[in-house]
Amino acid sequence: MLSLSLGPFALPVGPVLLLVASVLASLVAEWVARNRAKHAAVDGPDGVRNDAEPAPAAAPAPRRIAAGDAITASVLLGLLAARLGHLALNWHAYADSPASVIDIRDGGWNLPIGVVAGLAWLLRLGWRTPTQRPALAAGAVVGLVIWGMGLQMQQRAAPVGYPEVTLVSLKDGQPATLAQAARGRPVVVNLWASWCGPCRVEMPDLAEAQRRHPDIGFLFVNQGESAEKVQAFLARSGLALDEVWLDQGSRLGQAIRSPGLPTTVFLDAQGRQVDAHFGVLSAASLQTRVEALRRVSKR
Repeated sequence: MLSLSLGPFALPVGPVLLLVASVLASLVAEWVARNRAKHAAVDGPDGVRNDAEPAPAAAPAPRRIAAGDAITASVLLGLLAARLGHLALNWHAYADSPASVIDIRDGGWNLPIGVVAGLAWLLRLGWRTPTQRPALAAGAVVGLVIWGMGLQMQQRAAPVGYPEVTLVSLKDGQPATLAQAARGRPVVVNLWASWCGPCRVEMPDLAEAQRRHPDIGFLFVNQGESAEKVQAFLARSGLALDEVWLDQGSRLGQAIRSPGLPTTVFLDAQGRQVDAHFGVLSAASLQTRVEALRRVSKR
């Protein structure tokens, strides 16, 4: 599942999953920290209740970041590191459009780098403040488990092979399955509609990519509109697109479990999903994904 439909709106599943995991991780870390502080106030240093005259108050300890806030900070730091890592590894794709480095809607993240950076920051904090180690560890474990389970469920929900849908060619009106339209090539399948603003934003970049990468198929699958409406839109926009297909029942969006638009799916020559993205793709992010698709298809 790539997107969640909330009435007229659609939300990407990935960020929602990360938000839920980070919030729960912060709550768990804060709960553990408060319980340990409560026990420390009642029990002596050896864990035995001490009802004797209390010792003189010690000098106040230096202010430290709360456990829940530390988890949130580690997530934000991880996201920053994941973005910078992706940009560093794919700098050539962003060289022609430097402004796109701040457009995080393109889904350009290096998750392993982000996870390592976030955990490294928590380890450093735990090393400096031993009393916080249990809370930080509990929060990190809960967050990683929830996030990892969500990602695994999302991967299992992805279709295996070409979805069983029949499309109609805008060019000649002939029907074809998605597998027949792919013709044994690695393909980029873009689900779009003329009323979708983000679809119109990314369409010129997709058209240019289709021109630049003739070895990879680009299938523009319109969702739910008539041939006349699609032809009028293409004529009005001046876009020269090949391989435009109609899916008037929007069955392909249902098959890949992404009701929102635009959705772009990257399939290898056997129809296996290599990557998928809900939302606007920048030219740079599209380039990195096409290169990854080409590498996988050559194996």
